[in-house]
Amino acid sequence: MPSKNNPYVLAVIATVILGSCGNHKNGVTNNNGDNNGDTLLPPVETKKPNSDYKPAFTGQTRINGVKTKTPYQVDKLADNLNSPWAVIPLPDGRLLITLKGGQMQVHDANGGLVKKIEGLPAVESGGQGGMLDVALDPAFGTNKTIYWSFSEKQGNGNLMAVAKGVLNEAAGKVDNPVVIFRATPSLQSSLHFGSRLIFDKDGHLFVSTGERSILAGRVQAQQLNSGLGKIFKITTEGKPAPGNPFIGQANVMPEIYAYGVRNPQGLDIHPVTGELWENEFGPRGGDEINIIKPGKNYGWPVITYGIEYGGEAIGTPPIQQKEGMEQPIYYWDPVLSPSGMSFYKGNAIPEWENNLFIGGLSSQHIARIVIKDNKVVGEERLLTDVNERFRDVAYNDGKLYAVTDGGKLYRISKK
Repeated sequence: MPSKNNPYVLAVIATVILGSCGNHKNGVTNNNGDNNGDTLLPPVETKKPNSDYKPAFTGQTRINGVKTKTPYQVDKLADNLNSPWAVIPLPDGRLLITLKGGQMQVHDANGGLVKKIEGLPAVESGGQGGMLDVALDPAFGTNKTIYWSFSEKQGNGNLMAVAKGVLNEAAGKVDNPVVIFRATPSLQSSLHFGSRLIFDKDGHLFVSTGERSILAGRVQAQQLNSGLGKIFKITTEGKPAPGNPFIGQANVMPEIYAYGVRNPQGLDIHPVTGELWENEFGPRGGDEINIIKPGKNYGWPVITYGIEYGGEAIGTPPIQQKEGMEQPIYYWDPVLSPSGMSFYKGNAIPEWENNLFIGGLSSQHIARIVIKDNKVVGEERLLTDVNERFRDVAYNDGKLYAVTDGGKLYRISKK
């Protein structure tokens, strides 16, 4: 691990000053203020798509590329984490990291290990399961309460559960852990737990869960009496949040906020609009970004821009649009394999303000997504040279932090 005074700098990028469209042969300068003044370049994706499906609107996929102009640096802060899944900032600037095997760790802002947190409820760590996301109670400064999602054994199967407890850092444990919500039913699958957590401004908790991949779970993404393939909104006690769209309806889980999603591993709140943004894995092609609205149906598995991993079409016939089902605001084909994501909520790097940063797994980069009026208007690939699967991205005080499946912790900051 690098020392505090001599961090291992992996890359210093974006030193090229881009000119006007008249002297930049590969791009078109946007003179209307889009992209925070970025110069538009050819799309970053050059590989052939898996399907010949047509997007529903211009700019829904393969948008123009952009290039960061402000110099920044990438520091590797740690390289020996044991399968990290989530990283979030604590109020004092330190980091809380979950480890898939069932533990958490507190690290200082320079990556040094401060405390191991153990003794949490048992997790089913096979496949994509284990200790997953973590979130701080809105009143964490006074009550030290945290919430985490994990795969929990239930009978012959397992499911995604959400628990809460009081972080006792001094003792290296969580006091009074209790499960407050379960995404039933349990299935015999080790895949598609979803599991991101994010609080809204009213102190209610959004929770994402996947449809568990197997066909028996896939169809339940469209069923409102099932907790699979859903976005939930719950209180800090695990009850349906007031105003949820399906409260009072018969044979419906009242915790459901939206449905028809596949494997959503990214959630964040837009810093300006306050809207909930989500990303999810498609099958072979069709990874998506969505703006999640109450009561809406996001289509899986009825509509998709992807195909089966074996190459077969999904649906007979396969369709990409249907009345009453929401279109993604953006999709990838081939896939990004999107996991944790975060909006850049400051302006230390000016052109990144309100941009969305998404960790890519099989794509092995961080996607910078430029947004204007809820439309994607630019895309850039960052950290392509480190050859890591980026599991989560978090923002704090002008910096981005990222963890990888290979056990690395990175910090990205203005040079």
